[in-house]
Amino acid sequence: MRYQMKLRSQPFQKIRSGRKTFELRLYDEKRQRIQVGDEIEFSCADAEREPFVVVVTGLHLFKNFIELYASLPLLQCGYTEDDVDKASPDDMNRYYSVEEQAKFGVVGIEIMLL
Repeated sequence: MRYQMKLRSQPFQKIRSGRKTFELRLYDEKRQRIQVGDEIEFSCADAEREPFVVVVTGLHLFKNFIELYASLPLLQCGYTEDDVDKASPDDMNRYYSVEEQAKFGVVGIEIMLL
């Protein structure tokens, strides 16, 4: 199965370059359908860039982003050496509320470029 997801320019470029190998999302109904071996086509939401496809190599489920940030390698989640020391689960609250996280849980979708 192939899914479509949109990203802002910076995470789009980090995944495309291979520096970001985990996409962090709410584990809502749409993400619950994703399985290892599925493909995701990423498009850029805020710039004209050619979409690209990745394959899902792992799904890492957590109750919230606090647990996820304590478990996954943040340098592979989109942070850099310059900002990883300031990384906080609160960074994800601008996208997904604490209430949504409590309702659905969250997922680190491990990916590999095709």
